[in-house]
Amino acid sequence: MRTTIFRVAATLWANRKARAGLSILFVFAAVAVLAPLLAPYSPTATNFARSAPASWSHPLGTTGSGQDALSQLLYGTRISLFVGFGAGLAATIVAMLVGVVAGYARGPIEVILGFATNLFLVIPGLPLMIVLAAYLPTRGVGTILVVVSVTGWAWGARVLRSQTATLAAREFVAAARLAGEGIWRIVWHEIVPNMVSLLAASFFGASTAAVLAEAGLEFLGLGNPSTISWGTMLFWAQNSNALLTGQWALLVAPGLCIALLASAMSLVNFGIDAIGNPRLRER
Repeated sequence: MRTTIFRVAATLWANRKARAGLSILFVFAAVAVLAPLLAPYSPTATNFARSAPASWSHPLGTTGSGQDALSQLLYGTRISLFVGFGAGLAATIVAMLVGVVAGYARGPIEVILGFATNLFLVIPGLPLMIVLAAYLPTRGVGTILVVVSVTGWAWGARVLRSQTATLAAREFVAAARLAGEGIWRIVWHEIVPNMVSLLAASFFGASTAAVLAEAGLEFLGLGNPSTISWGTMLFWAQNSNALLTGQWALLVAPGLCIALLASAMSLVNFGIDAIGNPRLRER
């Protein structure tokens, strides 16, 4: 399993698009970790002029509450990365469990899990997220994390289910059964290692959707407005009519970061596609 992961990582880094995406992700991760050192002010400090334009002391201007926009942008990287990768990981784990069990098992379990997967696939994702976020008793990062995780696993589960069913019919799996190997040992030692590239693609795909979903829910006011994230920056900028007052940076800066982060994950996914399809590998 470890050798497989190292081989996947080496192939991924050899791809120029994936390498560019990983480099961008590394920069965002560094900004999230070093935000207290990089931010010129506290992101919650309100002792500045309200809705001030960009200047040397405030490169992105200030918000309608008198907070430094650049400091908020740097600190907001933490929440956006946490929700993106956290929800992506949770959705991938659920997708793996449901997909592998449904693909390997037979009988009622396969039917039930297949029905649940198809049900979540046909339900529109954004309306479901809005309903869940609106009616949950609490609002905040944890709520958005749960909402995005619940609504983001079905597509990955369907792909993993098909791949598991294909692998389960291979000769090496039949040989493992004849050798007396248990079901879970066959799954974890014979099937899952052959789906590492699909699991990685599922993770980055779910993480990309989670970043966009978090920003969308926060922008609609379905999160905690006091949380500092790129989505809440867009929410408050829209509420304070930033475009009408000429403070375009309050909208462009977080929007550009969201787009850049989503693009970086998509570039990594291109490299993962090259792992599954050797014809796409760069020479």
